[in-house]
Amino acid sequence: MLTTRHGVRVLAAADLDDFLALADQDPVVNVFAIHRAQTTSLEPRWLGGEMWGRFDGGVLVAACHVAANLVPIQAGPEDAVAFAERALARRRTASTIVGPQDAVQPFWDAVSGTWGQPRDARWDQRHLVIEGPPQVDSDPGVRLTARTDLDLLYPACVAMYTEEVGVSPEAGGGTELYRTRVVQLISRGWSFAKFDRGELVFKAEVACATRDAAQIQGVWVPPHRRGEGLASAGMAAVVDLVQTRIAPSVSLYVNEWNEPARRAYERVGFRETARFATVMF
Repeated sequence: MLTTRHGVRVLAAADLDDFLALADQDPVVNVFAIHRAQTTSLEPRWLGGEMWGRFDGGVLVAACHVAANLVPIQAGPEDAVAFAERALARRRTASTIVGPQDAVQPFWDAVSGTWGQPRDARWDQRHLVIEGPPQVDSDPGVRLTARTDLDLLYPACVAMYTEEVGVSPEAGGGTELYRTRVVQLISRGWSFAKFDRGELVFKAEVACATRDAAQIQGVWVPPHRRGEGLASAGMAAVVDLVQTRIAPSVSLYVNEWNEPARRAYERVGFRETARFATVMF
């Protein structure tokens, strides 16, 4: 049933085609939401939450993924406020709000007085895409990882996550869950790394993917090996592997202040297509 004021309701499997048509208006920016919809058919038990839709004249005009990650989809400021007002009627379940700036900012403005102080807020993240071949030579040492790499790969994943997010993924008893996630990425063929004399010197993963796009996460070089060009050559290799095996468009988003990473991605050939924002609790 629609809420009277805002035309917002929980989407279900019967809405999948309409949802995909909406998200496909920007299939690269919306790759996470499309991936989630296709793998769960919008069933709440598989989503671990809900997908909300906002309707105008019976037409789905915006959506919002509401689970551990709260992600607005094709939402303008008015849509974001409508979703925020629905969110305020229930307990916060999201640990992260992430998406295009022009939706995340008005959503946060509406809920911030109730949801409390975030652990971190990053208001200027550059969403980058590459659709053609890399502009630098690929590192031939970058390859798909295997279960036999786990003893070297897992500590690097923990280190990267802790450096990027500010807390360890193992905090609060999360070790087994996070280790399972790393193994899952290996099994899918979504984990890439380079090893040098028994040391991991570069890694990256695919976070989510569709037939149109794949989003990269977890790009990391150990601090003592930075400045050697490992990131740019490694990312060129990842782009080659992903475009060959998974999807033609490769995307990621990077914090505005992370100038070394931004320079590396620019050298590879990534270009900015949107601005993201992330609020973390």
